[in-house]
Amino acid sequence: MRDLKKPDERHPEKAHRPDQAQPRKPAWIRVKAPSSQGYKDTREILKSNRLHTVCEEAGCPNVGECWSHGHATMMIMGEICTRGCTFCNVATGRPEALDPFEPGRVADAVAKLGLRHVVLTSVDRDDLEDGGAEHFAQTIRAIRHRAPEATIEVLTPDFLRCGPAALETVVAARPDVFNHNLETVPGLYPSVRPGARYFHSLRLLQRVKEIDPDMFTKSGIMVGLGETREAVLQVMDDMRAADIDFLTIGQYLQPTPKHHAVARFVTPEEFKSYETAALGKGFSVVSATPLTRSSYHAGEDFARLRAARAARLDAAAQKG
Repeated sequence: MRDLKKPDERHPEKAHRPDQAQPRKPAWIRVKAPSSQGYKDTREILKSNRLHTVCEEAGCPNVGECWSHGHATMMIMGEICTRGCTFCNVATGRPEALDPFEPGRVADAVAKLGLRHVVLTSVDRDDLEDGGAEHFAQTIRAIRHRAPEATIEVLTPDFLRCGPAALETVVAARPDVFNHNLETVPGLYPSVRPGARYFHSLRLLQRVKEIDPDMFTKSGIMVGLGETREAVLQVMDDMRAADIDFLTIGQYLQPTPKHHAVARFVTPEEFKSYETAALGKGFSVVSATPLTRSSYHAGEDFARLRAARAARLDAAAQKG
């Protein structure tokens, strides 16, 4: 086990960072505070099953909309991450031991919420030999048993300190979509994602396709961190070289003054331009808007992904 300190407050290791001024959000990025009955019902189901969500832990701006419709992204393996990425609002430190009953509770919540498409994510668990891969697999199997009609999307860590068996374990559990976010352009990794490696993450997604060519792969980045358009377009090319099917691009929002500063707010017109460029490069589905997040409208986007593949196969059959 790595020597990881246990925090007594959120992000104690970031206390040395100078405060970064938070610019006023433009009109297109503002959302209403959640208040609907659907939101309250979803929160109660999650609370009663003692589950964490990335919606809350990462301060997602879409939580009100998604929870109002019963959609929540389950965050397994606890709420404490072993990394300290400067864009992320999840607590960092020494996590507690895995809860062997968590997969069953997640599956129960999926059934109670009536989810047709489930998104599972997690904190990074560098303290575990397999990075939590088997826990992902157990959760997938539990959902398959409890809610067999649901499709499953995983948003995994990079398994950087694990052997190849970790990735193989998750893929063998047969999620419908394998997602791992590159988060930003490679030149910003030292300041934004210092514990990760760009080409390792890219290779992880490429390896998924090598293990199971039929599995959909997905990745996303944030913009507004200081990247150039040319760097974003190069990331798109890198993703397509790794045969990634689905790209998400969203605006980075600074969680607190201690986090990486917002360099600028990218306009809706620029997002549309990124979408056009990505589709031209061969992605099957692209979601690029200021409020896009990995699991935002994930179910609808998965339906689009399947439809795009069916159309390609039909076109190929007609040509043949």
